[in-house]
Amino acid sequence: MHTYTMTKRWRKIAPEERAIFLAYDHGLEHGPKPLVGTSIDPEHILDIALKADLDAIALLPGIAEKYWLTLKQRIPLILKLNGKTDLRKNDDEYYPSLLSSVEEAVNYFGARAVGYTIHPGSKYEGLMFKEFRKIVQEARSYDVPVIAWVYPRGRDIQSEHDPKVVCYAARIALELGADIAKIRWPGSSKAFHQAVKAAGKTKIVLSGGIMTKTENEFFALSRQVINAGAIGLAVGKNIWQRENALEMAIKLKQIIHNA
Repeated sequence: MHTYTMTKRWRKIAPEERAIFLAYDHGLEHGPKPLVGTSIDPEHILDIALKADLDAIALLPGIAEKYWLTLKQRIPLILKLNGKTDLRKNDDEYYPSLLSSVEEAVNYFGARAVGYTIHPGSKYEGLMFKEFRKIVQEARSYDVPVIAWVYPRGRDIQSEHDPKVVCYAARIALELGADIAKIRWPGSSKAFHQAVKAAGKTKIVLSGGIMTKTENEFFALSRQVINAGAIGLAVGKNIWQRENALEMAIKLKQIIHNA
């Protein structure tokens, strides 16, 4: 009879129980539009992550192979296992295709964790649930954590940032067995805290996709996230779209780890 032993796999990607992950899967998800200026160059993004000594970087397989693997010094890798483009606009057909496997992530790339996007509310949510569970099961055999990007979308989802929708997203991550869930900001610390509670033993990081007008606004948001019980951030544009991207990354790491 199998005896289940609770492990803290998430600590492998957040050893100090706090984490800031640099996200850079935007080129597939949104095309070149958000990759303004030097941010279109993957080497520039990796340089920021390394110099700021961030906890990990999230990449899709192509950039991981052509850029991350060539580095002599490597920031821990979260390999994103699925993705989609922004070219199809049917709100009920969100389905990020599976692009890699846990085996490839660990054995070929040496990834520290794997990530997978789930769109509850899409007519393909059942397929994504099944794929995610298979990934969780495979990841257990390698003892690597699984991070769920949980973004509810579909014709019945009015707003991904609705507090009830965000809370539901966090609970879905727990119910499906994610070690860490990446969720949206629901508009207030109180609502975000409710989402953290709904996630139970699944740890929460904020999806830092909201481009704030000023850096200080995002710093304040980051402090709210930690105070509400999250372990940190998974952020992209709010770092590498800034003119002082490296300084922004360094400051955010200080906030996350010292708040």
